[in-house]
Order: sequence, then structure tokens, then C-alpha cells
Amino acid sequence: MAEDGHAAGGAPTAHAAPGAPGAGGHGPADNLAINTQIKTNGTSPNGVLLEEIASLTSPRLFTPNPFSRKNTSLDIDDYFTGPRDIQKHSKWPIFLQMHGSILPKLILPLLSIGAWATCVTCIHVLVTPINIGSVLLTVLGFVVGLGLSFRSSTAYERYAEGRRYWAQLILASQNLGRVFWVHTAERSDIPEDQKEQHKRRDVLERLTAMNLVVAFSVALKHRLRFEPYTCYDDIANLVSHLGTFAQAATTDDPDNAQRAFKRHGFFKSVGEYLGVSFAESNPRKAVKKAGRPLGNLPLEILSYLASYADEIALDGRLPIPMQQTTVYNNIAMLNDVLVGTERVLNTPLPIAYAIAIAQITWVYILVLPFQLLGTVGDQTWITIPATVVAAYIILGILFIGREIENPFGQDVNDLPLEVYCAQIAAEMDVIAARPKPRSRDWMESIDNRVLWPLSSSGWPVWMKRSEDKIREAVVHKVEATFVSQKGKEAAVLKGRAPSEKGYAKGSVSDV
Repeated sequence: MAEDGHAAGGAPTAHAAPGAPGAGGHGPADNLAINTQIKTNGTSPNGVLLEEIASLTSPRLFTPNPFSRKNTSLDIDDYFTGPRDIQKHSKWPIFLQMHGSILPKLILPLLSIGAWATCVTCIHVLVTPINIGSVLLTVLGFVVGLGLSFRSSTAYERYAEGRRYWAQLILASQNLGRVFWVHTAERSDIPEDQKEQHKRRDVLERLTAMNLVVAFSVALKHRLRFEPYTCYDDIANLVSHLGTFAQAATTDDPDNAQRAFKRHGFFKSVGEYLGVSFAESNPRKAVKKAGRPLGNLPLEILSYLASYADEIALDGRLPIPMQQTTVYNNIAMLNDVLVGTERVLNTPLPIAYAIAIAQITWVYILVLPFQLLGTVGDQTWITIPATVVAAYIILGILFIGREIENPFGQDVNDLPLEVYCAQIAAEMDVIAARPKPRSRDWMESIDNRVLWPLSSSGWPVWMKRSEDKIREAVVHKVEATFVSQKGKEAAVLKGRAPSEKGYAKGSVSDV
């Protein structure tokens, strides 16, 4: 429609952030004026008749999927950013794959360790022997192993817990979508001349509620990544009609809202990729520099969902009490997911543990060349590559624990939150794609082969038979299934493919 940023001819226009120059969003006064114009003369703001405007499903229109990374800019650094797309398949051997590997962030530390081992070896060969006994290597290695094991297990526990919360979110979204679309009844006691209008209203209301379910998941994703505004492509059009603090902050403070879209310079990007701490940006920068209250967008969306649930319950459109319980329980589950994911995000490993484990690991690696010099014998120079290899193994485990500690970020190994949001959006569309099915429509079909594979007859054929014949056929089906299974087992034992005609001898006539 024209209000969605498309011209009457069907050409898509660029989406701008709400509140920015050329933005497609409207304020409350603008929306009121547009709605009044549509109701009075049936035209859009540019004077085009609404019936002449191409619908959103018209092939002349193209709306890119905001949840897909295919619609983002394709730069070389897309390979090195995340989260990793789990739907892609790589034929490279796992030990040769670089996308998702921790090796790039180990380049500078390994070069430093190699230089340190070279210096120690040169002093040992050219100046004075400085090797130490190997007992220290064994004792310290045990302590370092304990520390790295604790670090890795704690980080993966947080990663797995974050995934469990998003699984709960998907489950609650499916339940809410099914209740809104299937179990919510239409309004009753409507005058005959207004029934068609109220049918359209009911459909649009339920679609709006299901869109709010999608909006909650997307808003939660942005909140977990410290992106508190509504100017992003995947959330802007889902919450533009809601009165939220995030929407007001986006409109009143556009400069800070657009900060997330600024690309880093070449050296800063390379530094972040290589794991240089001085090049890393503060992920909370946009939150700290906010000039307006940002609120809590997912929580505010839950308030709108709860108000809609109250309305359909009080209007008697959820006549079964269990359906009302399902709605409120799943809204509460969404709130649990919000609080739980924030707990995972804001409760990292205590800094004392993180610092101590990192220091112990680095002390062990720095002492490693002195210990190897006492064990390699005459092959002194092998100390350098041996130290680098050992450092790669030890630091790799340390860095992996650090990377997956926050499972909601933008690292390659973080959870693919975009994929989860796209899954929820697609499933809401699947639920709403067809009207509420009536059992009579699909049960009494000729294609409903009730006793398949015993019989290929459809529902109408079996309806013409007596109850005794139907029950007798069910018993015969059990016996035929048993005989068929025994035949397949015998065929497997004889080394030949099992026959698919297991029901041939005892099948019921379709006539």
C-alpha cells in the first residue's frame, strides 16, 4: 500500500528510520488525518483510490525479508562476522574451515609467543643456559587444566541456557499464534449489515496480535544486543503504531539512534577481527549516550498483548477457560524469557575468576619455553615451534570460553537470533495462511484414506459400510501389519530388499 512506502505503480522505496528526514512513519496527528481521509472518500494521502493500489501480495511489489542477511550489504567482512548461518553447508574438512574458527584472534598472541620463545632460546644457546626442571611443567599444567575446564564449562552452560530460553520463546509464540488465530471466536450479536465489516476487523485484529508476537522476539534480540531504538529494518514497521519509550526516543534523538549504522574504519575493523582489546567498541555505547528514556520495548509489547488478551476474554471470544489460561500462561512465559535472557546477559563470570584464569594461563605459557629447553636435549631450536603449538592449544580453549560467554552478541559462534526471529515470523504466517479449519471439511474427503495402508478407500466408501464391517477391518489391519512386519524381517535376514506388498494377501477390497 502507499502508506507502506510503495508508490501506486508498485516500485518499492527505501525505508528510512522513523523521525529521520524522508521517513515513512507518521505521528499520531498524521495517522488520524490519514484514517479520516480513507474513511470519508476511500483515497490514500496522494489521492489514489485504495482499490487501485497494488496489494502487498502483488507480483509488482517486492518487499525484502528484513530477517535475512541476504538483504544486507555484501562486503568481504561478512565472512568474518556473525552469527554463523547454520543453514549453510561447507564441504571443507572441519579442521580447514575458517568461518567460526578462533584462529584469527590467536594470530597476534601466537606471534608474540613465538617471538618470546625465540628470545629465550637465543639467550639459552648464545649466552647462558636458563632451562628449568620439567616437574614445574606437570604441576602447573594440572592447575591450568582445571582453570580452563571451569572457564569452558561455565561459558557453555550460559550458551546452552540462552538457547533454551529462545526455544521457550518459540514454543510460547506458537501457542499464542494458535490461540489468537484458531481458538479466538468471531464477535456475536452483530447486526446483519455489519457482519462483513466485523469479519474483516476480526481478521485484522488477530493478525495484528500475531505481529506483536513477532515484534516481541525481534525487540528482545535488539535489547540483548544493546540496540534500544526502533529504527532497524526488522522492527520499525512492527511497532511504529505503538506508543513506546523506544519509539519516542528514536523520533526525538535520531543522531544517537543512527549510531548503530555507522561503519567502523578499516584499522578498527581489522583490530576487532584480530581480537585487539583496544579496538573493541563498548556494546553499551548507544544506551549510555541516550538523551531520552529508552524504556523496555519487549516489556511494553507484552503490555499490549496482555490488553488484547483481556479484551477477547471479557468479550467471550475465548469461551473455553483452558484457552484463556493458555494465553495468560504463555504471555507469562514470554516475560520469563525476557528476564532469564537478561540474567544470562548481565551475569557473566565474576571478573576475579576471569582475570585469575587468564593470568594463570599466560604465566604458564610464558614459562613454557624454559621448561621445554630442559626436555628437548640437543634439539634446542625445536623449543620455538613446540611452544607455539602448545600455546595454540591452551589459548584456543581460553578464547573459545571468552567468545561464547555472551551467546546473544554478533560473534560468529553466537546464537543465530535472526534465524529464530525469522522462524517465529514464518510460523505466524503459516498459522494465519488458512482460515480456521472445520473437521467436516477435511475428514469427509475422498482423499482421507482412513484405513491406509490396509485399504486405499476414502471416507465416503467406508461411510456406506456398517459399523461391524469397519471394526472388523480395524482388527484385520492389526493382523496384516503383524504379518507384513514379519515378512520384512525375513527378507532382511535372507539378504534381499523387503517387499512393499505386505498387505497384498489380506487387503480389504476397495469396491
